[in-house]
Amino acid sequence: MLKKITVHTKKRDQMIEVTDTIQQYVTEHGLTDGAVIVYCPHTTGGITINENADPDVKRDMIRRFDEMYPWHHELDHHMEGNTAAHMKASTVGASQHVIIENGRLLLGTWQGIYFCEWDGPRTRTFFVKLL
Repeated sequence: MLKKITVHTKKRDQMIEVTDTIQQYVTEHGLTDGAVIVYCPHTTGGITINENADPDVKRDMIRRFDEMYPWHHELDHHMEGNTAAHMKASTVGASQHVIIENGRLLLGTWQGIYFCEWDGPRTRTFFVKLL
């Protein structure tokens, strides 16, 4: 079972929580035990799992990524000028696996799944595969 999900990002750098959307898909299909893969097919986007209780975590992460990978660097040669977005996407990664137990995503108390936009705003897609 594969689902394609579309998100509309509003900023260059943005972390959009998609946990509820993925949990809804698991519930709709009645999967009680297994796993889910969440995959981003974009070279300047990614998927991560991190804290979803305090919004400062997202802000701090985006700020720190900008410090590590500045948008403009005198030695970058990529024609599109978005080398920083590619670096952020490679650091975060393109996918995450989550165990499903008793019909629920097996996440920690403060964990959420995020689609990470590093070159927006754009219309993006990601895939959810139930196993």
